[in-house]
Amino acid sequence: MQTILVVEDEPSLRTDLVHYLAAKGYAAHAAATATECRGALGGLDQVDAVLLDLALPDGDGHTLLAEIRQARGLSCGVIILTAFGEAEDRVRGLDGGADAYLVKRASLREIEATLVSVLRRVSAPPPAAVHDGQAAAAGWVLDTANWMLTAPGGQGIKLTGMELNFLALLAANPGQVCTRGAIAEARGRTAQSDDRNIDAMVNRLRRKIEGLSGLEAPIRVIYGSGYTFAGPLTAL
Repeated sequence: MQTILVVEDEPSLRTDLVHYLAAKGYAAHAAATATECRGALGGLDQVDAVLLDLALPDGDGHTLLAEIRQARGLSCGVIILTAFGEAEDRVRGLDGGADAYLVKRASLREIEATLVSVLRRVSAPPPAAVHDGQAAAAGWVLDTANWMLTAPGGQGIKLTGMELNFLALLAANPGQVCTRGAIAEARGRTAQSDDRNIDAMVNRLRRKIEGLSGLEAPIRVIYGSGYTFAGPLTAL
């Protein structure tokens, strides 16, 4: 049974979510504050996903998101569920590592469908290792269904939604430079307003790739233009 933590300070919504998820077969736990969220994350052996409100009485949901990612990596899905629906709020949440961003007018069925999608990514088994003799030919593989980048040596690197979309854009344009404008447009932003967010996301992704694969991240910056993937990248 998969475990879901609902972090929501509004009592009726919190209760509705917990009861709905329990009826759907999940082990649903509730937290009304940032403090309770930290306690639940520390006390539960397994948390497969968190439904996270951003406006909590004793803390900021973005700070909690960063703590969850630092403590549990990408093994725990995070869906932001909040009243803040502006584009800037969405970008900040997704750039911060959330798997999905929903506003509170979303129906219970939409929340469940999003949760199922995120849990599919979280529970995806690591890809089988590629033998050394095959590594050079294998290249990098982007599994868009399971949000996974596989290195030539077979190491699986789980991705956030923003990282997946960025790599999918590079994979769709092999050997070409993806301009900042194209990257920003894919995110519903303008290049001028999104430059820092793009750079921060790429830097995080590079560190993740190098830390988990032991290889240099083949993402190259073309100064004054954009990014390209320096190597074979196959999207599935």
